[in-house]
Amino acid sequence: MRERRRRTGRSTALAAGLALVTGTALLAGGVAVTLLVGGGADGGGDGRGGGSGAKTPFTVAFGGDVHFEGMLRARLDAAPDTALGPVAEQLKRADLAMVNLETAVTAGGAQAPKQFAFRAPPTAFRALKSAGVDVATMANNHGMDFGETGLRDSLAAGRQAGMPLVGIGNNAAEAYKPYTTTVKGAKVAVIGATQVLDDNLVQAWTATDAKAGLASAKNAPRLVQAVLAARKDADVVIVNLHWGQELNSCATPVQRQLASQLADAGADAVVGSHAHVLQAGGYLKKSYVHYGLGNFVFYNSAGRTAQSGVLTLTFDPRPEGDGRSRVGKADWAPAVIANGLPRPLSGAAAQNARTRWESLRTCADVRPGPS
Repeated sequence: MRERRRRTGRSTALAAGLALVTGTALLAGGVAVTLLVGGGADGGGDGRGGGSGAKTPFTVAFGGDVHFEGMLRARLDAAPDTALGPVAEQLKRADLAMVNLETAVTAGGAQAPKQFAFRAPPTAFRALKSAGVDVATMANNHGMDFGETGLRDSLAAGRQAGMPLVGIGNNAAEAYKPYTTTVKGAKVAVIGATQVLDDNLVQAWTATDAKAGLASAKNAPRLVQAVLAARKDADVVIVNLHWGQELNSCATPVQRQLASQLADAGADAVVGSHAHVLQAGGYLKKSYVHYGLGNFVFYNSAGRTAQSGVLTLTFDPRPEGDGRSRVGKADWAPAVIANGLPRPLSGAAAQNARTRWESLRTCADVRPGPS
């Protein structure tokens, strides 16, 4: 399944990219090879590869917060290719897969003045790729736990591994720049940003025109402009956000306001995490919004914080002739975290978990189906 996905989604982009070599420097950050389109600090691709061919529906899978602390670090060190466990099969089935990588990938740097700081070795990217992850956002409240040294190390490790990263960069232009790729003939742009930053670290961690850092969703106009720019060239625009209030299953007013702004700007899907519990998912205007994917690969999950899952969206990239959503189908596959890993549920257990998740729409502004 993995090899077939690579051929249908990425080989077309590679062929088109190679045709553009003359006079153009190919950028690091591709998935199957390191000479391909990238995002964030890797510079992004132009999204043209394969765009002239037929555009057909494709799937994108999303997981929530991932790190490699505690028992997860031991698992990563022992067997990185199977570090994410059985949920990898769900990620591999999609044409594109994405998670929120909530750790610095570095052995250096000084720890930021905070209670919890996460770091992982470069094999973290090998683990993600082996599990079927194609792109990760590092725009979150742990992406710079070890300062600009950790940031530079994370970017270098991502490039070396061929793992595109979004929401992080050597300056604001890089941090807000989307990862672009072609999937089944459609140009896809993926943007990452965070609304969650410790008050004492906001200035130090926010990317500016002259300083490395993270793409801040606190600067909503800048994020909206990034979506508008991506919308001009892409068939599908996805925004992955770190947002919400910890342990609050309801979408906050701040989340709702930003989701509406991004939907108006042309984001086809807005997904996010941070609350450590699940939040509602559904349609908002013409967009699909999932406010909180919960923990995914996370060391201290129990009870509500152990409720997890994989969101798979089916996109139809063809032009909207009647104002319909480009997200034709949304599937929530529930899981429960045990020993740090999400274990997919089945049968009655899965249906009960899905029903509980659907009930979260009572404190959000999303609906179960497109209008």
